[in-house]
Amino acid sequence: MYLTSWSGGKDSCLALYYAILEGLEVSHLVNFISERYKRVSFHGTEARLIQLQAQALGIELVQKETSGYDYEQVFKKTVSELLPQGIKGMVFGDIYLEEHKQWVERVCSELGITALEPLWSRPPREVYLDFLEKGFEAILMSGDAELFGEEWLGRKLDLKFLSYLEGKGIDPCGENGEYHTLVVGGPIFSRRIKILKARPILREKRWYLDTISYSL
Repeated sequence: MYLTSWSGGKDSCLALYYAILEGLEVSHLVNFISERYKRVSFHGTEARLIQLQAQALGIELVQKETSGYDYEQVFKKTVSELLPQGIKGMVFGDIYLEEHKQWVERVCSELGITALEPLWSRPPREVYLDFLEKGFEAILMSGDAELFGEEWLGRKLDLKFLSYLEGKGIDPCGENGEYHTLVVGGPIFSRRIKILKARPILREKRWYLDTISYSL
């Protein structure tokens, strides 16, 4: 039995996809939201949208709040409470940030489980294209205001967006936090999430898509 660290974005989704392809039984999505905003930190995704994703995936969701300062403590407590169910490891969507990989490996080791990184060391452009080619669909939820205008918010990830990223010298997967996404559909989803109404919000030099109404 395995857990998946879940942000709702493309990388954690593709990592989950590959874990399932490998025959791993994923029992829970583990998601953390901001205590202050009730949204996924940096992504800006509403807690309810993550819940809809879990419904469409048919995987149980464990969603906890964190101040950010207590993230590791909350992470460990959350995962440790699931260990009695026979959890062997946890899936993460890191690509090349060594600091992130070292953190998850240390924390998982302290919890007595294995950290799995299905996307690790793959070229970001390859990961981006693979996500699209597998039939997944994602939209832009937030982005650095110095790199993206508000017109990009809510738009699908596609080849045009990739061309924009490469033209600006931006990491195709936004691994350094340049942008974040919400997966709204794909081969492991039973239904597609529809964003019916949304508006852009600028906060602390980042654009966020404020989702006002949506459906599954």
